[in-house]
Amino acid sequence: MDLENAKAQMRKGVLELCILAIIEEDEVYPSDIIARLKANDLIVVEGTLYPLLTRLKNDGLLEYTWRESNSGPPRKYFKITELGSKILESLSSSWQQLVQSVDQTLQNGHRSQSGT
Repeated sequence: MDLENAKAQMRKGVLELCILAIIEEDEVYPSDIIARLKANDLIVVEGTLYPLLTRLKNDGLLEYTWRESNSGPPRKYFKITELGSKILESLSSSWQQLVQSVDQTLQNGHRSQSGT
């Protein structure tokens, strides 16, 4: 088993949830999203983020506005839509259920290995 690949796949599986959660807090520029993800050890590169943002926008979960920048061309700032907030709520609930199930499975596995 390629452990690093397995870890990367787990992180990829929750990126949409994390991106929606970050954008729900406030309108953000993509480099701010990358910085927040990196700060939480969910490393992602622009080549991964931009297609995700485009897909979320095309699905009606995000929208964007252009803002003038002091350091170059106008920038795209993303914000979550009402539908995006509803999807985020549903994904968050599913995530919590999944975490509980996995934790319970792991705890039961450790107990059975220790003979208790």
